Amino acid sequence: LFVQTAKKTGAKLLPTDSEHNAIFQALHNEPSERIARLILTASGGPFRDLPLDEFEQVTLAEALNHPNWEMGRKITIDSATMMNKGLEQISSDPEVDLVVAGIVGAAGLEPTFAAVEAGKIVAVANKEPLVMAGELFVQTAKKTGAKLLPTDSEHNAIFQALHDEPPEGIARLILTASGGPFRDLPLDEFEQVTLAEALNHPNWEMGQKITIDSATMMNKGLEIIEAHWLFNVSVEKIDVLTQRESIIHSMVEFIDGSFLAQMGLPDMRVPIAYCLGWPERLPLKIPRLDPVALNALHFEAIDTQRFPCLPLSLKAAKQGGGAPSVLNGANEKVVAAFLNEEIRFVDISKTLASVMQEFDETLQHTAQDCLDETPNFLLKIQSLEDALQADRWGRKQAGKVLEHLQ
Repeated sequence: LFVQTAKKTGAKLLPTDSEHNAIFQALHNEPSERIARLILTASGGPFRDLPLDEFEQVTLAEALNHPNWEMGRKITIDSATMMNKGLEQISSDPEVDLVVAGIVGAAGLEPTFAAVEAGKIVAVANKEPLVMAGELFVQTAKKTGAKLLPTDSEHNAIFQALHDEPPEGIARLILTASGGPFRDLPLDEFEQVTLAEALNHPNWEMGQKITIDSATMMNKGLEIIEAHWLFNVSVEKIDVLTQRESIIHSMVEFIDGSFLAQMGLPDMRVPIAYCLGWPERLPLKIPRLDPVALNALHFEAIDTQRFPCLPLSLKAAKQGGGAPSVLNGANEKVVAAFLNEEIRFVDISKTLASVMQEFDETLQHTAQDCLDETPNFLLKIQSLEDALQADRWGRKQAGKVLEHLQ
């Protein structure tokens, strides 16, 4: 009735629910006869990992504690009771050709891996699978013939610039960052940063979690790890620069001194469309960059005193093993606490530093005494379960630190 009436009156129905809005953006007026399948994704809610024999004891508070979203009570309970939309089965379905992996956080790990195992074209729009289990994903893709298409704006920019250039021709990859809302904030004012200020990004409109990661620069640290696996380039050859205007989305420097950069207005429809149309480009009716209107492009080195999360994540990237997954889990836990206004903004980096110090001490202690005492998942990620265990270890350690802060 609604659809028929809208056709008669000319009303336009705009989907605002996150899943349907994502499809609305991805379709971009594509005719329905060209659509093979629409795939709705789910986080799995607060009980995605709860043993079945513990459901009898679930409390209201636990059901309302969604891991990723802040929603009304009714929709939060709906998410908890739905549990699973069969994401892994859908992602590996024989009739599915391309899977857009965009579930925020560790929840996207298993359905994305199912698509890779099934040899699908996977548009990777979430960082966590490659951060948590990058080597496993890349090796599995080689075995199954799956194609990983970077959908994040920075990695998509590099993907376009490289154009199948072999790794030995690359001098370095340069990820660009806007600098977020606090790029000019005096250091002595960070103690007073509010949630509203942290969520006020100057260039991009994003979800709450990624917006906070941008404010702390943790997103760039995760992107370094992701780029390492996507492009087979060592961490030492990946740099981050501030590009205030968010016009140059990333660059590649080649061994002959040439630089190739992908430029454009900050609009996620471009990288999404590039992946959906790959290996061809799709025509988009969107605002275009006017080079004449550009007064200047500004590049700056990253101030690690201002953004202490970046060196933390860079160290985890170089350590490898379970370190990136531990850091990712801890970060999700801490950012959720900040979004709930349980801690201060500056407590994010301090808590993460404490967790990674505990990680280092655990490895050092067991190395001196008995290597057998070290959980294997902290040393090397050999399976999805290893990645999830390392993630949970990081969350647990972060929870311990947060107890003292709260």
